[in-house]
Amino acid sequence: MKAVGTRLPRYDGVGHVTGRTVYVDDVRVPGTLWAKALRSSHPHAGIVRLDTTKAEQHPGVHAVITHEDVPRNVYGHLEALGVPADEPLLAEQAVHYRGQPIAVVAAEDEATALEALELIEIEYEGRPALLDIRKAFDPDAKPFHQWGPVFPHFGTHTSRRIRKGDVEGAFDRADLIVQGVYRPQAIDQVPIEPQVALAVPEPDGRLTIYSCTQAMYFSMGVVAAHLQWPLNKLKFVGGTVGGGFGGKVDTATETISALLALKAHRPVKWRWTREEEFLASSTRAPWHMEIADAVTQDGWLLGRKMTTLHDAGAYTRFSSYGVTKHSFHHPGAYTIPNLRFDGYVVYTNRTPTTAMRGFGVTSVSFAAEIQMNRIAESLGMDPFELRLKNANRVGDLTANRVRLSDPSTVPVVLAAADRIGHELKAEYRQMTNAPRSGELLPEHLLASVGGGS
Repeated sequence: MKAVGTRLPRYDGVGHVTGRTVYVDDVRVPGTLWAKALRSSHPHAGIVRLDTTKAEQHPGVHAVITHEDVPRNVYGHLEALGVPADEPLLAEQAVHYRGQPIAVVAAEDEATALEALELIEIEYEGRPALLDIRKAFDPDAKPFHQWGPVFPHFGTHTSRRIRKGDVEGAFDRADLIVQGVYRPQAIDQVPIEPQVALAVPEPDGRLTIYSCTQAMYFSMGVVAAHLQWPLNKLKFVGGTVGGGFGGKVDTATETISALLALKAHRPVKWRWTREEEFLASSTRAPWHMEIADAVTQDGWLLGRKMTTLHDAGAYTRFSSYGVTKHSFHHPGAYTIPNLRFDGYVVYTNRTPTTAMRGFGVTSVSFAAEIQMNRIAESLGMDPFELRLKNANRVGDLTANRVRLSDPSTVPVVLAAADRIGHELKAEYRQMTNAPRSGELLPEHLLASVGGGS
C-alpha cells in the first residue's frame, strides 16, 4: 500500500524519453525480406481471376502467398472458446471489405515488393455493399455473410438476450415512457506503432516471431492454428507495445509473416503503413442502440426495453464477446428490476471491428447516461438525484443476476456533484451504497433485492 497516492516513476519511462526502448520494428535480423499486401479495392466483390505468376518471377521477390498457401485459412479469433470460424486469413472467392488482404509478397526491399504487387493480375466482379447496419434487416437486403445478416450462435438465438422480471407489466404501470436512440460511431485506436511482425526461421525448424501483440499466448495460438503446428514449434518475443488499446489483439501480421518466412526460408518483416492502419486495422465498432424506459412520476425506473445493433464489419472476430459484455451493462450503474434486451452482431462490408478500451461497455455507458439525463429532463428532476435514487446498492440484482457486494455508484455520483459544486438535498447527500431499506426499497424493487429474478 506504500504506492497508493504516491508518484512513482514508470519502470520504462527513461527508456521511452531517451529513445532506447526497443520495439518490434527496431529488431534487425540479417537477410530480412520486406512484405507488402495486395488488398481489395472494393468493399464487396467476387474474385474472378487471380494470377501471381509475374510477381513471383520479378527479380528480388522470394515468396508470394495466397489462400492456397495457408494450411488452415479460416480460423476464428474465439474458436477456442466455441465461437465458430468465419474469416479467411487471405481472401478466397470474394472480398468483403475494402483493404482485405488477398495476396502478400516478400522481397528484398520495400520498393521491390511494391513493384511486385503491381504485377499481380486480378479481376473483380463488383457486388452491392452493405455499409449501414440499420439496413441489414430490410426485405430487399442481400446478406453476403455465410450466416446471413447477423451472428446466429448465441446459444439457440440470433441475439444476446436478457429477460428479467415482468417488462410488459412495468410498462403498463409506468407514468411515463422515455425513449432514446444512440449511435456512437467507429473510432480508430491510432497507435503510434503500426501493426508489425518479424518472423525468423530457425535452423531447428522452429519459428521465432517478434510481435506487437497485446495478448502473447493468444496470438501464438492463432498462428499455430493457421499453420497447423504445435505450440512448441513457435517462439513469440514480445516487449513494449507502441500503443494498442485493444486493437492489437487481432494477430494482424504474425501469421502472414510466418507463412512468407517459411516459403522464402528467410526472415520476413511486415510493417503496416499509416495508410494501412487507417484502411485495414480494426476500429471500435459503430453501434445503434434503442432504449425505452418505463418511469414513475417520482423518478423510479420500473423497466427497460433495449435493442442493440453492433457493427461487426465483415467478420465476427471478437464481436460476440463485445455484445455479451454490452448486454450485462445495459442498465448502466442503476437497478432496473424488469429488463428485455436483444443485442445483435450485424455484418456489414466494413473493416472488421474489434476491442477498444472497455469493449462493449463504453458504448452502452454513454447511452445509459444520456438516457438518464433525458429521463430527468422529462420529469423535471435533478439528474443527480435521479441517479442516486436508482443507483446500484449492496444486495441489488444485476441484469445477469449477480448480487452486488460493493457497488460504487452512490459514492461516485456524490463525488461528482461535490466536484462541480452541485447542491443536493440533505437526504441525497447522506446516501450510501448500503442495502436498500425504507423509501429506497419500494414494492417494485422487492424481487430485485429479496432474491427473486
